[in-house]
Amino acid sequence: MGVKKIDDFAKLLKIKRYAENTIASYISFLQLYESMFKIKDFEKLKNRDILNFCYQYISHKEFSYSSQKQLLSAIKLFYSEMYDRYVNLDAVRPKFKPKSNPVILSKNEVRRLLNCIENTKHKSMLTCVYSLGLRSGELINLKVNDLDGGRNLIHVINSKGNKDRDVMFPHKLKVMLRDYYKEYKPKVYLFEGSKGGKYSSSSLQKVLKSNIARAKINKQVTLHSLRHSFATHLLEDGISLAHIQKLLGHNSIKTTMIYTHVANDSLLKIKSPLDTL
Repeated sequence: MGVKKIDDFAKLLKIKRYAENTIASYISFLQLYESMFKIKDFEKLKNRDILNFCYQYISHKEFSYSSQKQLLSAIKLFYSEMYDRYVNLDAVRPKFKPKSNPVILSKNEVRRLLNCIENTKHKSMLTCVYSLGLRSGELINLKVNDLDGGRNLIHVINSKGNKDRDVMFPHKLKVMLRDYYKEYKPKVYLFEGSKGGKYSSSSLQKVLKSNIARAKINKQVTLHSLRHSFATHLLEDGISLAHIQKLLGHNSIKTTMIYTHVANDSLLKIKSPLDTL
């Protein structure tokens, strides 16, 4: 019964048009929850049992701020939607998001990374993430029909928050994707797995990890670092925050303003007092 309830919950989230990545994350947390408790009936669990599970699990795992919030959100939403029941998990909810600057690659490091990739598909995928400022899920969900070569635009459909946006289609990327298309002939999704269908997120992460090592880049680089680098390099090249906000699909300009802290164009123009002694 526990497993069936999770399946029903997944169907409900799809009907309510939650993002695919959100659904996948919530369901994986709930499946873990079900297996650890060996739950037959979710409804019989008392609030203190649910809270105790969250406390035990979080205290034994090195959760990021966002993962911890997602775990709690998944459980709260599940009980709210499936049982019309409020579960108070505030006791284990993180209060403050740790502030840290994103990892940014220099233009030279991006060049080294992309130039070291020999596989056409792998190179095209990482080039898309950087040159378009895409999230991992946005790249995986790109379809062949989302590319509008005539208008030099790429349509990013159902991105975070179920929003659509258009981004530019750089000439160099267009040339690269023509060669890629001739070699791989994708049918529906721009980047498909060996057996068709979407390319997997885990495989994409492996592609990045192996090529970061090959490029000898000694930074804690994630796929999102390429998106951060895209935004930072635009800002350093004089593109306005408002335009960058639109390209990234941010709801608020405040989110985009983090790049003013990492862009080094203005900092490079400041002379150290040492040079004036």
